[in-house]
Amino acid sequence: MIEPNAAFAPSYARARVLFLEGAAAAGMAIRSHNHPLTGVDGETLAMDVALDGPADAERLLIVSSACHGVEGFCGSGVQVFATHDEAWRAHARAAGVSVLYIHALNPHGFSFQRRVTHENVDLNRNFQDFRQPLPDNPAYAELQALLLPETWPPSAEVEAAIEHWVAQHGETAFQTAVSQGQYRHADGLFYGGQAPTWSHQTLRTVLRTHARRARRIGWIDLHTGLGPSGVGERICACHDDAAALQRTRSWWGSGGQTPVTSIYDGSSTSAKLTGLMWNAAYEECPQAEYTGIALEYGTKPFPEVLQALRADHWLHRHPQAPEALRQAIRQQMRDAFYADNDHWRLQVVGQARQALFQAVDGLSA
Repeated sequence: MIEPNAAFAPSYARARVLFLEGAAAAGMAIRSHNHPLTGVDGETLAMDVALDGPADAERLLIVSSACHGVEGFCGSGVQVFATHDEAWRAHARAAGVSVLYIHALNPHGFSFQRRVTHENVDLNRNFQDFRQPLPDNPAYAELQALLLPETWPPSAEVEAAIEHWVAQHGETAFQTAVSQGQYRHADGLFYGGQAPTWSHQTLRTVLRTHARRARRIGWIDLHTGLGPSGVGERICACHDDAAALQRTRSWWGSGGQTPVTSIYDGSSTSAKLTGLMWNAAYEECPQAEYTGIALEYGTKPFPEVLQALRADHWLHRHPQAPEALRQAIRQQMRDAFYADNDHWRLQVVGQARQALFQAVDGLSA
């Protein structure tokens, strides 16, 4: 086993090396799906997949990182640590559970320290049926010009107008309007797209290849950016179904010691979202009973995280911005989604390790 802090990398390129080395040393079957573009330093980008265990196992646990690119600094560290954790690997083997690690669902965002894909799409809003009318979000349309003004930093008048909107509608309505997903403003926040992204299509290929023989599937998708710093909220990542919610709480709840929240009953720090990635598990693996969570680690207060996202999207719209401002915004994004200190990383690994063991016990029950 390696030290937890040694599992975390300062860049996407280094994170990828650590993951591939860890998976190879553990004897896992590895397959890489190369992205059509290169990274911030010209490096190869890929969605890397490593399978620990038999390909025909009836019980499969998926552990994924970097759905929201920059959040991969955290998720990759968890995956790298797991590849070196022999006690954890032995526990899964003894239970007959194969583990599928999907490293960097959104490698472009990871490399460029953005939350979105190269199409400027929030991958976790992109799993819609694009043959049908897409959800409307009129509240976001009201806020778009204020959230992404022409100049940055925003003027006092712009911020006052946002505060006025919040005073009228409430904090919860504001978070929902901004983050639930929108499909009209292609350069805006939490844009779900008009078609499946490269990451969307590639993930479906991975599920078809590796998950269609499983009878029971668990999924832990690693995220950052909501909640108290270092606390991993376990958010039910299933349909609004009583049986599925009950399974997530029986697997990961520890009798209330590590509660599982839900976007459907208001218990989660997350708003109720649209176009969520785990829809693909139901659609690509209809033969399996599916149970999943998003493990969401807090970093900074929500207003600071949102300010970083606003700045990042403003920069995307204004690529001619001065270099000093560009660098400041890049650092602001990194800090909003990755707390680069030993204490936070230890908290992340400890809680993730517990969730991994719980998932195996749930799958094998």
